[in-house]
Amino acid sequence: MLDMRTGPSLTLWNVPKRLYHAISEPRSVVMPSCAVQSAGRREDQPRFELSSAALLFVPTAFLAFLFIGPIVYALYLGFTNLQLVGPHAQHWWFTGLANIHRLLNDRIFVQSVWLTLIFVVGSGIIGQTLIGLILALLMRSALPPLRLSVGALVVTAWVIPEITAAFIWYAFSQAGGTVGIILHSPETNFLFSAPMTTVSVANLWRGTAFSMLVFSAALRNLPAEVLEAAEVEGASRFQQLFSVTLPLLLPTIVTNLLLVTILNLSDFTLIYTLTQGGPGTSTMTLPIYIYQEAFTYYELGYGTTISLVLILIGAVLSLLFVRQVSSTR
Repeated sequence: MLDMRTGPSLTLWNVPKRLYHAISEPRSVVMPSCAVQSAGRREDQPRFELSSAALLFVPTAFLAFLFIGPIVYALYLGFTNLQLVGPHAQHWWFTGLANIHRLLNDRIFVQSVWLTLIFVVGSGIIGQTLIGLILALLMRSALPPLRLSVGALVVTAWVIPEITAAFIWYAFSQAGGTVGIILHSPETNFLFSAPMTTVSVANLWRGTAFSMLVFSAALRNLPAEVLEAAEVEGASRFQQLFSVTLPLLLPTIVTNLLLVTILNLSDFTLIYTLTQGGPGTSTMTLPIYIYQEAFTYYELGYGTTISLVLILIGAVLSLLFVRQVSSTR
């Protein structure tokens, strides 16, 4: 637009008459002949091109070979009598629902499913998520030196190799170890007296840092004006936490639960190093039971069937979390 307040040089009276008519009179838009001929069809609408499909065929086939192929093959092996060593190591065949029938009558399998749920829910979904959230909230208002010190200690337990963490807790839990001294029971070997509790606490100790980092990042991204408005309205710390902070963190909480579930559902190294599923079968989670059946008793077909059940449990839990995330948005 022309500004009449900037001086006489920019007034409409000083604009040439030809230019004035050019900018003031409406003009009709002349469409190209090609556009007129193609009237009724948008030029910017997506079109399928055969060359694009040809370019995508190779990576799609490669991904299918790497991911879908092994899943389908494992699904087939779960219905066979394949063995690692024995008469059915080379000559094996499809056995139908024989492994499923064996699975339903397997007492150790039922116990393994129950122990797996206890391990995942207790040490992962509840333990790691809850303690990680508490640590993130406390460190948010802590002094920088204290925040850095606590964060470094918690993260160190997470970044060390899992086999190292397992040996640390193996030493902690023995008779005369740190756990016994703290609980005033130095003669107790907690890997025998409370094996599942000890394994769950060790997993909680190692994996809490992941949830703490996730929640710390989410807390830093919360809108400050919402928290300031709640404080101006006179809301207490607990009211701000339960009415403002936690509702804003709900999508992050659900996402963290999904990731923690996937990470803990297949945990093998920590449990196998500490107890190897024992004493007896008191810590025989599904990953340990799969290893025992497939590589100790050489029943690869039956071990594959158990692994399919583990995949099914993970898929069901993941679907529930994904639906919850979708409903919170």
